[in-house]
Amino acid sequence: MSRKVYVLLAISVLILSASACSAQPTQSEPTAPTQIIEPVFTQSPSDLPLTEAEVPRVTVEAAKAALDSGAAVIVDVRDPVAYETSHIAGAINIQLGEIETNPTGLNLDKDQWIITYCA
Repeated sequence: MSRKVYVLLAISVLILSASACSAQPTQSEPTAPTQIIEPVFTQSPSDLPLTEAEVPRVTVEAAKAALDSGAAVIVDVRDPVAYETSHIAGAINIQLGEIETNPTGLNLDKDQWIITYCA
């Protein structure tokens, strides 16, 4: 992939991370198993999310199903102390600052759905 695509992917991850940090938790009723629908990046650089409200969200159930099936990787963007204290089982720790400063150098499978969180 070209550098431009990696930069756009990194910007999207950064926006998702920032929005996830301020998202309000919701409670939901137990439901049937979640069907995984692989995300497809169809946005052009001119229509990337500009506000937090425009950033796509994923439910906890969909994120867990994607992680369990291997379709996604969960990235905890908090500092190592917070990650060591508590984190989602199976999540990896890549600090938000590292994503911001070196988005193309991240050791992530670009074919997987990258889901970030910070709380």
